Amino acid sequence: MNTVNHRKSGIDDINLIDAHYQSFAFKRHYHLDYHLGLITDGQQQYYFNGASYQAGAGQLVIMPPDEIHDGQPQQQGYKVKVFSIAPEWLDHQAGELSGNDQVHFQQHKVTDSQLFSQLSQLHTQLGNPHFSQLAKDCMPIEYFSRLLGRYSQLRPQHVVPLGSKDLHQLRDYLMANLDQKISLDNLARQCDLSPSQLLRQFKKATGMTPYAWLGRLRLEHAMALLKAGYCSTDVAYYVGFYDQAHFTRAFKQAFGVAPSEI
Repeated sequence: MNTVNHRKSGIDDINLIDAHYQSFAFKRHYHLDYHLGLITDGQQQYYFNGASYQAGAGQLVIMPPDEIHDGQPQQQGYKVKVFSIAPEWLDHQAGELSGNDQVHFQQHKVTDSQLFSQLSQLHTQLGNPHFSQLAKDCMPIEYFSRLLGRYSQLRPQHVVPLGSKDLHQLRDYLMANLDQKISLDNLARQCDLSPSQLLRQFKKATGMTPYAWLGRLRLEHAMALLKAGYCSTDVAYYVGFYDQAHFTRAFKQAFGVAPSEI
């Protein structure tokens, strides 16, 4: 049986997930946040950056924002503790250490028993209402600074050109119009490209079609709104789903959990 539990951490920019995936497989997708997954039991197989990998118990899997990947259980499945972290928060911690540019992790799979133990403890304690608030404030900065210091470097923000725009600019446009009907012609005009040019460039840059990418953007924003306390019916409308049943089905297929369970 697959079980997924989303929890708040007490820190606005950090959310927590506890999950046991026995049969649920994630299709290729992306996140708006960093997803740092601590595999506590079993094995996960995943596609990332053009290749397939496996991660097992004791390993940390790092998925940066906007990176296309998937994930499926091996044999008896896997258990994972996930930190979902706003990019601005992690970039700020990196900037406090050594600069102001975007974080870049040199590897996406980390084996570091000491750090794994510390982050596992942090994941548990952030969800504990009786744990000291001062410790909750200090420990994420302390432990994620260790992760950044050991396994990251700073680099200028990566820009993916799409005609006269880039992917981040196009995403900003889509975010401002999630509740509208969006056509390929409309997106192409935004980028000063023909529809066929945009489609080819977009697929080459992201590995996804524009409609699949937009669908994920809607669901990622829906997750953020649900975690902020908005009701499922309103969220469906805000992100462009005009059929509640369709929204619920798409959300559960994407995240393995219904909107009502967030």
